[in-house]
Amino acid sequence: MPLEYEKKGHIAYFTIRNGSVNPMTPSIHKQMYSTMLEFLADEDVRVGIMTGAGDRAFSAGDDIKTQYRKFDTPAEEMAAHLWPKHRVDQEDPQTFAWSRDVLALERFKPIIAAARGYCLGQGMIYLLHLTDIRIASEDAQFGFPEIAYGMGGAGGSSRLSRHLPHTVAMEMLLTGDPLSAADALKFNLVNRVVPGDQVMAEAEAMAARIVRHPPLAVRIEMEAYYRSIDQTKLDALASTKHLYRMQRLVHGGGTEKVGQFLYKKGDAD
Repeated sequence: MPLEYEKKGHIAYFTIRNGSVNPMTPSIHKQMYSTMLEFLADEDVRVGIMTGAGDRAFSAGDDIKTQYRKFDTPAEEMAAHLWPKHRVDQEDPQTFAWSRDVLALERFKPIIAAARGYCLGQGMIYLLHLTDIRIASEDAQFGFPEIAYGMGGAGGSSRLSRHLPHTVAMEMLLTGDPLSAADALKFNLVNRVVPGDQVMAEAEAMAARIVRHPPLAVRIEMEAYYRSIDQTKLDALASTKHLYRMQRLVHGGGTEKVGQFLYKKGDAD
């Protein structure tokens, strides 16, 4: 399988495994969709780690040799573009439709990136959309080279301005040149830069720090944070208050107060 999924305790591992630089293929996008659904539905899994096999790349982006499917008519191509493939044709892993469905998923469970080497194109888009905390190797490179091939649009699909200052994002997008690991750290695109052989250990240590907390509290924190990004100040205050109150009601019985936090017995085991 070009996308491996395994669980160890409360941690799930997503590993892109497809040759030396782990290019994305239609089947990987389709697997990513179904695997992400499994990850989000599994109450025993509290955090994920996403990585690329080997030391050369998280993912160097879509494999352009397999990216495009030929259509018999313009109408067929338009239908593939407009209709979500998981509802229309389970056998057709046409790249754009499946990757779009992955990005449209509502996700309130944390994922940590363990990125070594190249993180480009669609690999970069997945890093930005599907990970919340990022550990990078010293030789990591982050970018969107598509513009050199006449394939613009990464700025919108990645919402890069949410992750980088405007001038840095525009330089990356319009030149096609990647950010080094040092610059990614400087501009807060990643949390840590460590030697390559320490990337996974650092990601697992971060995952352990999250797993120690009650899963409901992590879930609420994730939703409150992400929903507030597109809300007004008053809407953010209201929705956060509602989420927090629901959490307190659930924990109303059989709880112990530890400092200023409420823990349900057994949550931190």
